[in-house]
Amino acid sequence: MPISFKLGLSLILSVVITLLCGTIYIAVHQNYRQSANDPQVQISESVAGMLSRGEDLTSILPEQKADLNGSLATFIIVYDDSQNPTVSTAQLDGQTPELPKGVLDFAKENGQNRVTWQPKAGVRIAAVVTRYDKGYVLAGRSIREVESRIKMLTKQLASAWFVTMTIAFIGVWFLIPKNKSH
Repeated sequence: MPISFKLGLSLILSVVITLLCGTIYIAVHQNYRQSANDPQVQISESVAGMLSRGEDLTSILPEQKADLNGSLATFIIVYDDSQNPTVSTAQLDGQTPELPKGVLDFAKENGQNRVTWQPKAGVRIAAVVTRYDKGYVLAGRSIREVESRIKMLTKQLASAWFVTMTIAFIGVWFLIPKNKSH
C-alpha cells in the first residue's frame, strides 16, 4: 500500500477513535453528574410538599448540622419568600452558607433549579432548589465522590484511547502489506 493510503487511514482511525472516546467520556461524565442530583430532587420536593401542607419539619430534621467542609451528608436549607434562610441543617465555617444571587430567582420562575454550587474553594455541592407556596427548599450534598469517579473515568479513557491508538497505528503501519511491484 502506498504511504499516502496508510497516512490517510491512520488519520481516519485517529479521528474515529478520538470521537468515540470523547463521546463515551461526555456520556458517562454527564450520567455521573446528573445522577448526583437524584436524592436531592426527592428530598427537596418531599420537604416542599410537607411545608405546603403545614407540617412541622423539626421532627424529621437531624439535630446535628452537616459541616460542608468535609461531610458527605445530605442537608436541607429552607428559605422564606424573601429569600432568607429560616431552617438549615448545613454549616460552613460556623454559619449557613450563602447561595449565589439568582439561584432562588430561577427556582421562583421555573419551580426548580439544579446547580453545582461552590460556596468556597474545595467545597462543591450538587444542590436542588424547589419552590413551594411560602418559599424555597434547598437539598444538597457534596459531589466529592462523583468528582473522584470522573477523575478515574478520565484516566481510564485516556489509557483506552492511547492503547487503541497504538494498536491502530501498529495495524496500519506494520500489518497492512506493502504494495508489491510486479
